[in-house]
Amino acid sequence: MTKVLIVEDEPRIAAFLCKGLEARGFSTLAVDNGQSAVYLANSHDFDLVILDLGLPDLDGLTVLNTIRGQGETIPIIVLTVYDDLHHKVSGLNSGADDYITKPFQLEELIARIQVQLRKKPQAAGQLDPILKVGDISLDFRQRQVKKLGQIVELSTREFTLLELFMRRNGETISRLELLNEVWGYDYDISSNVVDVYVGYLRKKLGARLIETVRGVGFRFKA
Repeated sequence: MTKVLIVEDEPRIAAFLCKGLEARGFSTLAVDNGQSAVYLANSHDFDLVILDLGLPDLDGLTVLNTIRGQGETIPIIVLTVYDDLHHKVSGLNSGADDYITKPFQLEELIARIQVQLRKKPQAAGQLDPILKVGDISLDFRQRQVKKLGQIVELSTREFTLLELFMRRNGETISRLELLNEVWGYDYDISSNVVDVYVGYLRKKLGARLIETVRGVGFRFKA
């Protein structure tokens, strides 16, 4: 089982991450300080670290630099409220493998975790690199979509939305749930962004692939 170390000093967010990741089959441990993060990241007991930058003792950049300075190559995803270019560049230059800002939605974070895990030889066998439903396949390693063997170019958001639909093939999913899962819980619920992106997928993959369930949402049928 893939083990994820969560370094987050806000209990509500830490609990949300643990619950969400464990529901998807991950094993988690949450700590709320940088010193514990450095020690555990170098213990070789974890496959990936989710690291908040705003910690009470060592700041996240110091944690990153310390872990990388000790030669540890474990994938690290920074999760933080800082969304300015300076912090992003500093985080990536300090050794972060990815950077995601709060507020966030769980589906995108999980997708990014899967991308990082597939880069690790020891973790590659734990997750299927290709999701296939009907004549459509998603290759997570290449971040590529194919229909009947032909590559279909999708944006990152389209890819995430399609993955959600494919994993729940045949289920009716409400617009609100799609909005929360793909765009985040803080997104304007009056927005028609879900309908717009469903339209994009229909144009690229076929109009009949995603059904509209009147008054509810959409159903993927492949």
